[in-house]
Amino acid sequence: MDALAQLKALGAECANASAWSLSDAQLVDCLDAIHEIAQTITATELHLVRDAALDHRPALDAALAAGVVNAEQAAVVAAAIHELPADLGPELVDRAEAVLIGQAGQFEPTILRKAGQRILAHVAPQIADAADAAALRRMEERAHRGRAFHLTRQGDGRVRVTGWLDEASAATVNAALDPLCAPRDDHDAPRTPAQRRADALVEVCGLATRTGQLPDSGGQPPHVVVTVPYDVLHQKVGVGTLDTGGRLSATQVRQLACDAQLIPAVPGGDGQVLDVGRRRRLFTGRIRSALELRDRGCAFPGCDRPPRWCDGHHIRPWADGWPTSLDNGVLLCGYHHRIIHRGHWTVRLSGEGLPEFIPPAYVDPHRRPRRNPYHLRT
Repeated sequence: MDALAQLKALGAECANASAWSLSDAQLVDCLDAIHEIAQTITATELHLVRDAALDHRPALDAALAAGVVNAEQAAVVAAAIHELPADLGPELVDRAEAVLIGQAGQFEPTILRKAGQRILAHVAPQIADAADAAALRRMEERAHRGRAFHLTRQGDGRVRVTGWLDEASAATVNAALDPLCAPRDDHDAPRTPAQRRADALVEVCGLATRTGQLPDSGGQPPHVVVTVPYDVLHQKVGVGTLDTGGRLSATQVRQLACDAQLIPAVPGGDGQVLDVGRRRRLFTGRIRSALELRDRGCAFPGCDRPPRWCDGHHIRPWADGWPTSLDNGVLLCGYHHRIIHRGHWTVRLSGEGLPEFIPPAYVDPHRRPRRNPYHLRT
């Protein structure tokens, strides 16, 4: 099962991979490799089907041998028969098998699987409701026991997210992510649906850490720890190190430092910490309230994120000696905060004291300032 889970994850990665850069010869090689892999998987499926059912279900075995059903359909029929109540009786089981084999000529495996889930109502409607409820409970218990969530660092700057949820838990996650997955005015590059879901997951977790309602971790509120030399913040060079072992570029470190708790520490020559100062929180209290009243949410043009989804961003970097103040701050959601720190777009305050954004030349050759009128309508 572990191997199959890994195979599924790798298959999903291949399915989502971009193929535009491949040559014709490379595309053919990929198709040949996929065909070979598919044959191997089919052989594995046949072995499992035989072990699970065919030795015990002569009619299904004969149907497979005659080509009436294919291997995937046979697996679906076998699974449906296996899920029937143990006390159903051999005649009704045989009848259910015969009905599904007959339907295999009309339905591909996905539809046949749904038919298999309702087969008891077809052959024994008098007991179908109770059996269906019991089967659903077993399925829910199995799904709950199998729940899992993994974050696996790949060593190339990516972290693989894999896992399993039961239906109810998945519905909760989907309800939280779905409002954040709508396409936005992606000025730098359009995001795929998968990228929008990934960004939404990070936004939801960021909001949760800002609420102050999560349990403490080690006596402190949940937080991201980055160890960074002063030069990384001040001179925009070098790297920061996360407490997970991952490394961040100077750009990412400076983005995190915009609205973070900074704890200055003085190390000795051997790296031992000699003194630790008090932490300072940025853009809180009256300054944060003033930012929310002025910007009413993410100030980036076209963004509809409300204040609770936003960080405070220093227009002129705090690490370069500029103050944490209303006239040096702007609210940005996580996605647009990253865009600003890439350096293509710039932000400033207009003569009226409102944020306006200067696009890069590839967005507007004249680089005309833009504002976000969305929050003014609310």
